[in-house]
Amino acid sequence: MSEELNIVRDLAVILISAGVFTIISKALKQPLILGYILAGFLIGPNVTFFPGITNEATMHQWSEIGIIFLMFGLGLEFSFKKLLKVGGSAIVTAAVKFVGVFIIGFVTAQALSWSFMESVFLGGLLSMSSTMVVLKSYDDLGLKNKPYAGVVFGTLVVEDLIAILLMVLLSTMAVSQSFAGKELIMNIAKLVFFLILWFLVGIYIIPTLLKKAKEYLSDEILLIVSIGLCFGMVALATSVGFSSALGAFVMGSILAETAESEHIDRIVEPIKNLFGAIFFVSVGMMVAPSVIIEHWGIILLLAVIVIISHIVFAGAGIILTGNGLDNAVHTGFSLAQLGEFGFIIAGVGCTLGVMRDFIYPVIIAVSVITTFTTPFMIKLATPCYNLLNKRLPPSWINRLRQTDDSSGRHTAAESSEWKSLLNAYFTRIILYGVIIIAIYIGSKLYLRPAVAKFLPELGVNVQKMIEVGITLIVMVPFLFGLGVHTGSISMSAPKLLKEKSSNIWPLIGLILARSFLAVGIVLGVLSSYFELAGWTVLAILIAGIIFILFARRSLHKYSALEMRFLSNYNEKEENERRSKPIASSVSQKLADYDVHTETMTLSPNSTYAGKALKDIPFRARTGANIIKIARGSLNIIVPSGDEVLFPGDRMLAIGTTAQLESLRNMLDSAIIPESATMRSGWGFRIVPEVLTEDSFLTGKTLRGINLRKYHCMVISVLRDNDFITNPEPDFRFRAGDTVWIAGNLAELETV
Repeated sequence: MSEELNIVRDLAVILISAGVFTIISKALKQPLILGYILAGFLIGPNVTFFPGITNEATMHQWSEIGIIFLMFGLGLEFSFKKLLKVGGSAIVTAAVKFVGVFIIGFVTAQALSWSFMESVFLGGLLSMSSTMVVLKSYDDLGLKNKPYAGVVFGTLVVEDLIAILLMVLLSTMAVSQSFAGKELIMNIAKLVFFLILWFLVGIYIIPTLLKKAKEYLSDEILLIVSIGLCFGMVALATSVGFSSALGAFVMGSILAETAESEHIDRIVEPIKNLFGAIFFVSVGMMVAPSVIIEHWGIILLLAVIVIISHIVFAGAGIILTGNGLDNAVHTGFSLAQLGEFGFIIAGVGCTLGVMRDFIYPVIIAVSVITTFTTPFMIKLATPCYNLLNKRLPPSWINRLRQTDDSSGRHTAAESSEWKSLLNAYFTRIILYGVIIIAIYIGSKLYLRPAVAKFLPELGVNVQKMIEVGITLIVMVPFLFGLGVHTGSISMSAPKLLKEKSSNIWPLIGLILARSFLAVGIVLGVLSSYFELAGWTVLAILIAGIIFILFARRSLHKYSALEMRFLSNYNEKEENERRSKPIASSVSQKLADYDVHTETMTLSPNSTYAGKALKDIPFRARTGANIIKIARGSLNIIVPSGDEVLFPGDRMLAIGTTAQLESLRNMLDSAIIPESATMRSGWGFRIVPEVLTEDSFLTGKTLRGINLRKYHCMVISVLRDNDFITNPEPDFRFRAGDTVWIAGNLAELETV
């Protein structure tokens, strides 16, 4: 049989076996990854009574492509904006979990008499949870709308980024065979530099090209372009010394910021699934029964360590960030598995020769066990929380509940204007600094040889003058953005000066500091080409100051570069706001206050079935509101107190995490995912309204307005820094209040 036919036969064996065992996994309500790994095990070299693979080297190449597509898909789901939006809770949780599990894994390996490098690799790979397994499990179990789902997914996003960094660091350590602090720091700096540079260039160029070619981008062409960009970034990343997985992840994250991200994700998903299946089947082929039998004790030990340590440290991170016991338990139990990055890191270690061969199948076996237990662990979280709620001292429970109630009160109004200013200030410095450094490096690497080649008749000094002139001209727009453009300072200054006039001095200091930094960069570039005398430096400083004073008038056009970048960066959100102005606004504002909606179904066994809403003290006990009831094709908007609940009623409730949890328990209901048809058919809005002196509500009480005649109700009120849910009937509205009103689309227009 020819080589080509052998490849076709091997692919047939892989895909047919994967299909059969994923069907079995689906029937058993297990993650598909488990079916892939089991299929790989049965067709691998260690099992002889099933058709096997004839060319394992070729399959290894296919699996490498599978890793590229998996990382590309993770990048499409990652998005740098997601990382910014998940906030401190997810970042702290991921950091605490990583450090804690890393230490446990390292100590365990040392106790087993493993080498130092094996211990470092084991600590790193054990600390990663599986994004794919958790996402799939949450989807299968209908948990994506749970209150704790956001922090779970946010933590996974941060972990993916940590894993990328870890792969680079561990590869560096494996090559050097030592823990060279300086070298590691340089590699981290190199990685961060290239990540920022690729992101900036990618966001500036790629969305622009996609917009210009939009009318020609059919599914076929967009698929080809997307995969081409992915492979191109893979080639670029490997050429500068990084892994192919990193390149694929970076391009995916760049495309995730474009308006076509969802379209790309949809058309790429089948190919990602195909090659992902090949990768996980190849992983299963590495499972060796002899190794498992020989090292079953280590496998069970590591599996127990993964489950317990992930639960403990993820839960600890959630509690430290003030998200309460309920979220801590559910997050910890959800992340209690060894992720796909564990395979990749273990594979890197074995390939580079710093880990013994038996460790890879051991890690795979641990991953299989923890993947199998994941759905059960997720289901076990609620009973475990209820048990802890009963057994822990009341003082602890009260303290944690207080934390729950306050977890969502980190608002923009409460945040310091200085904090937002400084974040924008240093972000600008970092981004523009990276571009300027990249220009300087490119000048040294490419411009100098080009000038020497094409202008050999010129003297060395003239060549240097040409080089530095071209370099500075290219840098000018970015020096302008760094040292001249006031940006966030101009927006924040009026607020800060109104608050305290003495704030003018630190504001001036920030402006001068950035300006001197820009001038210092110019001096640094010149000094790398010429010896600068003291008077020359002084002259340059004076020229730089004059330039800064007059640059705003003469160089304002250069801000178009920044505007183009920001336009591309925010295009996706702007499109969403234009198409769904109310939904996007409300979602953002409610998210700031831990206020959200959930759909609940009244159980036939509920004691409140057949009772009117006025006879159910849900508001008094929980603080949540029921704003809609769906009963078959009937939709009841803002139901009155006389409305009777029937078994199977779908209720849309709104409140904080703690309030909705109390309501679920009270109604003995089970939360179900909100279907797309339900969302489209309900036809209601939640509108935030900032009251002025002339507003309809200003000066009136809630009782006196009687919004129910409009089929509307007031959900909550933001007054100064106080967020008020369920205002009393005698509550009087005043100018400056932000009022959230829920009601029928048509009726809201009259309000």
